[in-house]
Amino acid sequence: MAFRPVASSSLSIISKCFQFSSRRDFATVKDVVWKLGRLNHVAIAVPDLKKSMALYKDVLNATAVSDPVPLPEHGVYTVFVNLGNTKIELLQPLGDKSPISGFLAKNKIGGIHHICIEVDNIEAAMKDLKAHNIRCLSDEPKIGAHGKPVVFLHPKDCGGTLVELEQA
Repeated sequence: MAFRPVASSSLSIISKCFQFSSRRDFATVKDVVWKLGRLNHVAIAVPDLKKSMALYKDVLNATAVSDPVPLPEHGVYTVFVNLGNTKIELLQPLGDKSPISGFLAKNKIGGIHHICIEVDNIEAAMKDLKAHNIRCLSDEPKIGAHGKPVVFLHPKDCGGTLVELEQA
């Protein structure tokens, strides 16, 4: 397989997420009051948390796999697999109203649920994204699995991807 540079279609995903109608819609550097940071984690919904933990520990030889942590306010159990440069978050439903239950009903074997990107100012990011017609799934940030404020962006506004923003 030959190496190919990133296609311009990757940029179209970004522009779809932010729904810019023309070049002049981009903020100038002095107008920006928040910035995207690093990829914090990729979240994977799983039907069997213990089996998934065993895959990462015993088969893929991950050395840093956390214990399961219940997050009742989010309706999930979480396990983090630390990869050094980022993390994988394993999600299993907790309770009948878990948002992960609906995802697993459509995807029986599980799959990528969302990506999480750090921001340096979550409040400013939410205000700016709303001004660009990007829907936040809550009006205020909630405390996430890392004990920091988070907000989710609607996948229909972000190229079909559920995006979580986390305060750095």
